[in-house]
Amino acid sequence: MQASPEEPRCPFCCHEIEQPKELHSRKIVEFPLGVCGHCGTVYVYDATGHNMGSAFIEALLFACNDDDSLAFSLSYGDDYADSVVGNYDIISHTITPEKVYNDRYVRGALIFVRLFDQFKEVTGEKVKEKSKNMLPVTKTKLRSEKFSREIVRRYVLENRREELISLAGEDTRVLNELQRMLYTPEETLRWRIIDMLGRVSRTVSERRSDLVGKLLSNLLQSAASPATSAWGALEATGAIISATPDLFGEFSPVLLGFLRQKNLLKEVTWAIGRVAASEPKLVKYAFKTLRSFLKEQDPVLRGYAAWALGNLGYDEVTRELKDLLSDAEKLLIFRDSALEETTVAELSKEAIGKLRKSS
Repeated sequence: MQASPEEPRCPFCCHEIEQPKELHSRKIVEFPLGVCGHCGTVYVYDATGHNMGSAFIEALLFACNDDDSLAFSLSYGDDYADSVVGNYDIISHTITPEKVYNDRYVRGALIFVRLFDQFKEVTGEKVKEKSKNMLPVTKTKLRSEKFSREIVRRYVLENRREELISLAGEDTRVLNELQRMLYTPEETLRWRIIDMLGRVSRTVSERRSDLVGKLLSNLLQSAASPATSAWGALEATGAIISATPDLFGEFSPVLLGFLRQKNLLKEVTWAIGRVAASEPKLVKYAFKTLRSFLKEQDPVLRGYAAWALGNLGYDEVTRELKDLLSDAEKLLIFRDSALEETTVAELSKEAIGKLRKSS
């Protein structure tokens, strides 16, 4: 005899939970979420079951009342616990015994995060209050008869930015096409796409910020996975955050985490420099690491670090930058919508000039 679907329950207190909903007051709503009415555990719904890492971050941030400094300082086991419940069908709001239910393939998962007492006391009441504003998920697709993959590709190849941005305002599929095109070995084209992703994302986010949030999560997951090609993923992340820092600045701590991956140091340094040019405070904790990069053997990394430090605005690094004024090593750097050849010395000189003006 086939088992029957069950009511979803909080794995920590075993009480029934409500259907996940959308909190419209949040900056980014990629995942519907909820709060256990009995113990205050936060949970989010991942429709595919393939984005649980991003869903966990979403749950942790919401549990911490969107305090990213607090969220990313917590330790699993000491400060919080988490749990995953699979086979969740949001339509019937049940946990199904099989992957196929009512002729639907059920792939959803609920990701739960429970802060321990000392932290829950700080954020718990505020989180419960915010959860009262949650409403059923409703998202309107933006589609245009003008859209086609060929048109997007033509606009990119011909560098027709304004027309591409206009099309993105009518059809959000432009984002997907730009992401597909991002993984090209042609360097100049890749940088152009990175720049366009930032500009297009700003337009799309005016009506569908959740889609841009999902794109950022996909880019970061792609960069983190050794099994996938991540060309341009971190740079595109920096361009998107830089274009709309008030909406997507919360992704900055995740971006900074890539400073620990030695094979991606140049990519993440450029991305940090791009964000710093727009909103330095979002990446201020990168200062010490970027400072150390000025002594690296790779001239591209030295140059990127000098440029990023100039944008960051801390003049304590001026002496180290002066030591690079005789560094004639050449490199290419993308800025001001163009890929240009320069030297470590020139970038260091420009950074010193910026720091003098800001001090």
